[in-house]
Amino acid sequence: MADTRPTCPHCDSHLKKWLVPEGASWDEEFFFVCFNDDCPYYKKGWDWMMEQYSQKASYRFTINPTTGASTMIPVWSDIATREMIVEDDDGGDQ
Repeated sequence: MADTRPTCPHCDSHLKKWLVPEGASWDEEFFFVCFNDDCPYYKKGWDWMMEQYSQKASYRFTINPTTGASTMIPVWSDIATREMIVEDDDGGDQ
């Protein structure tokens, strides 16, 4: 069976299904998010956030499955928000 999950345009990694936290401003139940720590978008985000906002944070590439729009989610560490990853039924969450 072919993998139909979307991929990150910055690193070509398959995006992971990520539950949107309760109380977030988004109406969707989940997004697709790039959790590749070697993704250039994520890696460059650390410097950009420090330069722009003096914050030790980055962001991960995200797709809203309802609209197809790309956005980002902010993160404060390599492991931040990983607990919200939902493993696919076939066990493939890479």
